[in-house]
Amino acid sequence: MKIQLPEKVAFIINTIQEAGYEAYAVGGCVRDSILGRVPDDWDITTSAKPQEVKALFRRTIDTGLQHGTVTVMLDKEGYEVTTYRIDGAYEDSRHPKEVIFTANLVEDLKRRDFTINAMAYNETAGLVDVFGGMEDIEAGIIRCVGKARERFGEDALRIMRAVRFSAQLGYTIEEETACAIRELSGTLKNISAERIQVELVKLLVSPHPDYLCRAYEMGITKVILPEFDVAMECAQNNPHHCYTVGEHTLHSLLEVEADRVLRLAMLFHDIGKPGSKTVGEDGISHFHGHPKLGEEMTKSILRRLKFDNDTIYKVTKLVLYHDYGNGVVPTTAIVRRAINKIGEDIFPLLFPVKKADLAAQSDYKKQEKQERLALWQRCYEEIVRRQECVSLKTLAVTGKDLIDAGMKPGRELGEMLQRLLEEVLEDPSLNTKEYLLTRIP
Repeated sequence: MKIQLPEKVAFIINTIQEAGYEAYAVGGCVRDSILGRVPDDWDITTSAKPQEVKALFRRTIDTGLQHGTVTVMLDKEGYEVTTYRIDGAYEDSRHPKEVIFTANLVEDLKRRDFTINAMAYNETAGLVDVFGGMEDIEAGIIRCVGKARERFGEDALRIMRAVRFSAQLGYTIEEETACAIRELSGTLKNISAERIQVELVKLLVSPHPDYLCRAYEMGITKVILPEFDVAMECAQNNPHHCYTVGEHTLHSLLEVEADRVLRLAMLFHDIGKPGSKTVGEDGISHFHGHPKLGEEMTKSILRRLKFDNDTIYKVTKLVLYHDYGNGVVPTTAIVRRAINKIGEDIFPLLFPVKKADLAAQSDYKKQEKQERLALWQRCYEEIVRRQECVSLKTLAVTGKDLIDAGMKPGRELGEMLQRLLEEVLEDPSLNTKEYLLTRIP
């Protein structure tokens, strides 16, 4: 097995080796190279102690000396070089209390999470694979190094990483590893919301976002996203649907591009359904008001998971309006009003959301719904092409124009601008300064 090391990585490894130490590329970069993927970054492990590494290179940064990590800077690019180590006892389901440096590569590889991440490579020794990482890659398996219970006991975040890697690579989780996850999933409560968020997003934007179902089956979502468990168990006895709320969500995730905001919107678009469910005398389930409840729940969940404000704004808006206009045969005037209400930034994102939602429903009236949605999109594209006014931003008059025409600043001025906008939304040809100023009493 030959891996093409980047020039700077090879330079760092060779420099350390020439000084009499061992050095290897290690972990995810080796795995990705074997899989034909371009690694995000290259980690290097070495028998040299941090101070010995620092002495070999002109510019280094003390990234984490207590854990043996030095960043070597080459032409403004940083490469982490970490001394072989054995982790001491773990106290918080995340970090070792201490690390002990070792001169033995195998001892270092032994502490890593999964076999596919516990391989090392340099051009002298070739591939070092003492735990069967290559076999597991060939079999498409996620397996812990050594005893799964011990690996997850050391760092509970590895539980989420197992599902995330399986989703990214399309691999199955080996049975002993899966059993340990089921047993220890509750320890995820010790992991910070920020770490959970990163792993959840990586899973969602992977080629298999529906592997969230595995997280549900193994008890992970019960800890990190209990609202999803409720959705998985909420039946939809309704002609428009053929799955539970959660199953519909999983199917819809597969129908939208791997964009962070869009996948989060699909995850939460129906999260308000269980809490708004009613059953009619005929036994049919209804979910009136679920978009509004879903918006509130989504905002709360995203805040809990420490998402940024921009993501919260976009995702909650998409959840609130994901059903907007369903059943309405649009005209350009109707669509202009909808853009004004929903926002020019959010409105176009509704099309992929609505298409994914539709694709995951039953066949009942599906063609009719798809044709109506296509008409909404054609109207929208026509409005954009004509550059028609849909907000105060592009209204031909401003508050200053109205003041110059004799109006006093205040509430009436704002109301007047809104009335003029209403006229223009109905008939965009009226959006001229000359006409609009004639409308001022």
